[in-house]
Amino acid sequence: MKIVVCVKQVPDTKGGVKFKPDGTLDRAAMLTIMNPDDKAGLEAALRLKDQYGAEVTVVTMGLPKAEEVLREALAMGADKGILVTDRVLGGADTWATSQTLAGAIRNLDYDLIITGRQAIDGDTAQVGPQISEHLGIPVISYAQKIEVKDNSVIVERLYDDRYHVVKAQMPCLVTALAELNQPRYMTPGGIFDAYKAEITVWGRADLKDVEDSNLGLKGSPTQIAKASDKVRKGAGEKVALDPTEAVAYIMDKLTEKHVI
Repeated sequence: MKIVVCVKQVPDTKGGVKFKPDGTLDRAAMLTIMNPDDKAGLEAALRLKDQYGAEVTVVTMGLPKAEEVLREALAMGADKGILVTDRVLGGADTWATSQTLAGAIRNLDYDLIITGRQAIDGDTAQVGPQISEHLGIPVISYAQKIEVKDNSVIVERLYDDRYHVVKAQMPCLVTALAELNQPRYMTPGGIFDAYKAEITVWGRADLKDVEDSNLGLKGSPTQIAKASDKVRKGAGEKVALDPTEAVAYIMDKLTEKHVI
């Protein structure tokens, strides 16, 4: 079985975010991590590798420094890392990003593609399903459990206060929740081997069946009107009441807000 995992290097929001004049994130100026949902998806792929001997290829699109998350993935146990990077791909929205990743994945053999549900820098949950649409394969989103049996993938798909059990024949794409599992740590030996490994680097010329009009900032139909760091919340309302009055006050507020 061949599994492709799409991961993204995202800003570590604990260190704050920075923007360029055009409103896009200044990724080169920020501390970064592997997107949590993607990391859970990678762990799911590695568990399938442990169970079935699958080959796991990790793909990311980004600046050259995004190589860091690929080496992290290799240190966790992935077999191959592919970095898709090119100046013409910069500033991409979800449409252009999914077109780019689909163009890269068309060069690969795969039975299963796993992406994170969404990235913490955009929170759109669009890229995974869009990749499946471009590739013409089924998608199961919001996976909280993944199993493979008889050339099919069986997923517990989170849905409001319950879950659906959904089955699809492979090839298929699954988007993973961060709650899917607890990702493993990198091992010392894995780290050593990861930094000796060769990362495959692809550019625009390596993308298959993708029009220039669908790439980068120029190929992105989403336009950012305004961007800013998170706004600080006010102190809120403070009251000094005895316990009986406090309970009545809280109950009134909950009723007023239609919580109860």
